[in-house]
Amino acid sequence: MNFEKDSLFGIGEGELIEMNYKFSLPMRLDRWLASQRPEQSRTSIKNLINSGLILINYKTAKAKTPLKTGDYIQIWLTPPEPLPYLKPENIPLNILFEDKDIIVINKTSGLTVHPAPGHKSGTLVNGLLAHCRNLPGINGKLRPGIVHRLDKDTSGCMVIAKSQEALVNLQLQIKNKIASRNYLAVIHGSPNDSEGKIIGNIGRNPKDRKKYAVVEENSGKYACTYWKLIERIGNYSLMSFKLETGRTHQIRVHCAYMKHPILGDPLYGRCKNLPCNLSGQALHANKLGLIHPINGEQMIFEAELPNEFQKLLKTIKKIN
Repeated sequence: MNFEKDSLFGIGEGELIEMNYKFSLPMRLDRWLASQRPEQSRTSIKNLINSGLILINYKTAKAKTPLKTGDYIQIWLTPPEPLPYLKPENIPLNILFEDKDIIVINKTSGLTVHPAPGHKSGTLVNGLLAHCRNLPGINGKLRPGIVHRLDKDTSGCMVIAKSQEALVNLQLQIKNKIASRNYLAVIHGSPNDSEGKIIGNIGRNPKDRKKYAVVEENSGKYACTYWKLIERIGNYSLMSFKLETGRTHQIRVHCAYMKHPILGDPLYGRCKNLPCNLSGQALHANKLGLIHPINGEQMIFEAELPNEFQKLLKTIKKIN
């Protein structure tokens, strides 16, 4: 229900959600809310509770308040803070190819693709808007031209559409597995086989909402990653990955699921006693194959390994 003013909470616009606790066993308020609202982080839930925006039986509650069968819970969600108008910024772009329809870049590690809470400027989109004037309006206000994403600390090939026609065509190529995306990574340890595939549905990690994990078949989204062992290097391995699907953090989650996490991965890896300093996970989108969305030409692009990745390979080969 939407209200302009609510007498219980005494604040302005927002959304009031009313729920009943129906479980027989007691559960802490914060844990129950995390299970009911997986799209919200534990931090945001804690902030709602601490701000007095959650009532149990018309009374303010604490995070550790135990819920009992029949309890009446009211949650007041204030509107999210609006993101500012996107401004063009002079951000260097490593352009591999460009014509009137598409741009292919080698994204640097550390560059966020599009604005989001916590990253309102300094993104790839800000740099693209400075480089290309016709992007606004293509694929929405916050993701103009963006066909697919790379994580902030993942480098490599990305294609950006410069027209709505190109955008729709490229998105269909990814959906229908016409476009190909290949990655290189350095992992801990070494798999027993020389190649294989990982099939495992990916969804939110129930123990940490900031992470993703391989979950039961009846939950999450189907995910499939093909892998090949390129080289065993002591306690590490250089691997090649090809995506069949493109879930959030897919390669990183699947590597952790294999018990061979990617070096330097702050969410899923082991970041202590690394062979050299890394700013993020050693994961690079080295090759992108697609059909030009307008003229139908078959195209393959390759992105050179970043200096940090090359240094890592030299270091582990030197010590092994």
